[in-house]
Amino acid sequence: MKKRSLLAPIIFASLAFIALPLSAQYSGLGKDNLDPAILKRYAPTPLPPSVTRPIESILDVRSPGLGMVTPDGKKLFFTWGITGTVQVWRLDGAQKFPVQVTGGQESTTIAGMTPDGKYLLLSRDRQGEENPGLYLQSTDGGALEVIQHTPKVQTALQYVDNNSRVIYFSANDIKPDSYTIYRYDFQTKQKTQISGGDGIWWIADVFVNPKTGDREKFLFAKATGSQSREYYDFDVKTRVTTPMLGQNEQEDYSVQYGVNVDEYLVLTPKFSEFRRLYSYKNNKFTPITPELKADIANFDIDDRRQRILYSINDGGYTRLKAIAANTLKEISLPQFDNADHIRIGSTTRNGRFTTIGVETAKAPRLSYVYDWQTNKLTQWVLPSTPEIDTSKFTAAKLETYTTRDSTAIPMFVYRSSQCEITVEKPLEKPCPVIVNFHGGPEGQSTPGFNRYAQLFVNAGFIFVEPNVRGSEGYGKTWLNADNGRDRLKVITDIEDASIYIRKNWQVNGITPKIGILGGSYGGYAALMGMSKFAGSYDAGVSNVGISNLVTFLTNTAPYRRILRISEYGDPVKDRQALIDLSPVTYSDRIKAPLLIIQGANDPRVPVGEAIQIQKLLEQKKIPSQLVIFPDEGHGSSKRSNQVLEIGYTLDFFKKYLQ
Repeated sequence: MKKRSLLAPIIFASLAFIALPLSAQYSGLGKDNLDPAILKRYAPTPLPPSVTRPIESILDVRSPGLGMVTPDGKKLFFTWGITGTVQVWRLDGAQKFPVQVTGGQESTTIAGMTPDGKYLLLSRDRQGEENPGLYLQSTDGGALEVIQHTPKVQTALQYVDNNSRVIYFSANDIKPDSYTIYRYDFQTKQKTQISGGDGIWWIADVFVNPKTGDREKFLFAKATGSQSREYYDFDVKTRVTTPMLGQNEQEDYSVQYGVNVDEYLVLTPKFSEFRRLYSYKNNKFTPITPELKADIANFDIDDRRQRILYSINDGGYTRLKAIAANTLKEISLPQFDNADHIRIGSTTRNGRFTTIGVETAKAPRLSYVYDWQTNKLTQWVLPSTPEIDTSKFTAAKLETYTTRDSTAIPMFVYRSSQCEITVEKPLEKPCPVIVNFHGGPEGQSTPGFNRYAQLFVNAGFIFVEPNVRGSEGYGKTWLNADNGRDRLKVITDIEDASIYIRKNWQVNGITPKIGILGGSYGGYAALMGMSKFAGSYDAGVSNVGISNLVTFLTNTAPYRRILRISEYGDPVKDRQALIDLSPVTYSDRIKAPLLIIQGANDPRVPVGEAIQIQKLLEQKKIPSQLVIFPDEGHGSSKRSNQVLEIGYTLDFFKKYLQ
């Protein structure tokens, strides 16, 4: 199984603190660096059943992960959080009763499967630390065998050899900000280092001779920016590494081998506004997908080099296409009516079976297995919808708001019939509005089945998800509009959302109350909305958000620092911009109520980011609350904590907006 992953990194630098009150400064990250008294003071407390029960009901509506099918097509392994923690399950046939194969309180997911279908490679994390270990388990079930799980080290599967005996994995166990690649033999239990040096490295692809089954080349990738990479060819016979693409550039490339060992498939926006898929051979790029006003979001070629599957990001909706790898002619795929998203899963090493996910606004994702040999599509996994009629879920409507420089910002709006303004049913007053900013910042809010949005709709809110400048899916100019100090030019998109809503969504001259919400970078956006743009929003909730860009870059985990300079700015050259873009800089402006939620073990946004701004709010006697989950990291993974996290958020907005 090929494993292509780019860890989302940030900057590595020695940074000085922004001038803050001494009490607001902090050092380090994780629960070990936190005073137990702080944990106790801000620990979550239980909420009444009247609050938690509706949330639990919605969270019971879920669909398992797409999973991986065995080479013979007889078993499917998938992840599912039905126990309250994500674990691995098995189906011994389409729509059979699921069998749980991993357990406990530690999140466990599928990383890969051996080509012979006898073993699973599993990734297991502890309390949201994002330092997962790699494990081996028989597909018949049983105990997990540790390959590597080291404290404060990320271990990730990269490739499983055709012999089903050898794997390759990466780990930052030598230097915390760099990734070394290892070869591991199941029989000898020995690992051998095959790469070294600084940087974020991974195996992008491996070319295996279709006739002999021998490995001929490795394609190694190295990240050089938040979106840019370099690629290197390693010849197995000659042991020579050759620079292939991206050197001396800062370009967005995603690369795999094509049909032949000297041909490459390259996804890049280099030659147009949107990402397009090219064939690259003899230093020449030849487009193999149509020119679209939409990004090719991702692609994959099966190990037999027979078919290329690619997804199109069509304004937030996902379309799936397939072409023959040798002729590049389009291959017909099953059609799905009213689908918001059709997503690629995994393909078996023999190229016969592919998992496909289909999602609509009215039902959880359905998981299918497509047999390329018989052209038969089979639904394997049944989603769970106990006590909930999902046909009544609100579908997102694509709307726009206009900024001060006349830019149209796309936003998905969830509005119940009770909040619709119609001639037949005029409203007496407007419904309160929640504006939810996505993370990333290179993320994208998309339509589809949205349990989270539905909870707010059920509570009487209009739920809005904008894709401000800097978001994915709208071309490279839009994506790069907020890079470095350019963020100062477009950060006003946050305020302009509220200005537009207050002006255009009035009812009987009454302006709606507006709350701001977000997680990760969205949490940062919420803090900026409440501080720099104080008065724009009537209440705010920041989940794992950055309060100070300088202290954040100083204290975040080393693996997160190394490459985000292209996104947030140079800590020396752009220092003043980082200060101007930090919510704590404007803490004296905050007047409206603010709720801050954080995981103690967060390796991305240290818990100190939440504590330092909460202390400032307490000094100013601003209505505020801080909730720290001691057993979570960058967002809540345990179901019980998710219920509390959502419960606190809904209760807070009801109190101050309704």
